[in-house]
Amino acid sequence: MLKLQYLSHSAFIFDDGQNQVIIDPFISGNPNSPIKWEDVKARFIVLTHGHGDHFGDTLQIAKKNDAVVIAINELANYVAKRGVKTHNMHIGGSWNFDFGRVKFTVAHHGSSLDNNEYMGEPAGVILSIGGKNIYHAGDTALFMDMKLIGEMTPIDIMLVPIGDNFTMGIDDAVKACEFVQPKLAIPMHYNTFSVIKADPNEFVRKSKAKGINARTLAYGEILEF
Repeated sequence: MLKLQYLSHSAFIFDDGQNQVIIDPFISGNPNSPIKWEDVKARFIVLTHGHGDHFGDTLQIAKKNDAVVIAINELANYVAKRGVKTHNMHIGGSWNFDFGRVKFTVAHHGSSLDNNEYMGEPAGVILSIGGKNIYHAGDTALFMDMKLIGEMTPIDIMLVPIGDNFTMGIDDAVKACEFVQPKLAIPMHYNTFSVIKADPNEFVRKSKAKGINARTLAYGEILEF
């Protein structure tokens, strides 16, 4: 049994009954977050890139839970220098952990901290946990190689940005889902700030019109698979 909880923006918690994994824990300063960072008990933190609205509360959560941060090499090095355990990876690489497997994919975006320090390449993540393959696309534009991601790994759940401006908008996100062909698509990275305002129900309607199963998740909502 796998539990998936949407924390808003691009943050999700995955729980297989033994391990909790959190991706992109932007909680403090997030007006839509249904929890506080102190509530998180994850043993593993996966980061798609170094922007503040994804890096978020990584250091606090990691130190509180003695968690391992799984990230692209340069970003992982930054975290390690701050006294946190890391597992350094890079795009195209995969590794088995206690909960399952992580593989980093291409994402077309940027990755730096507020001081513009370079944090390596941005990435998407294929997370295999609880018998499911989840593709968290990260912050990205639409790209043709998404077809390869879906062909090589059958995706049960695709978490796809729809907010436009910094990432794909709704129409490109629908096309991305057509490329990947997930069993379920869930929109993310919208309505946190005015510049990424989008209607997730429009995404769902347009996805279903293309034969893609899609649904929204309320902030804090949990799905069980």
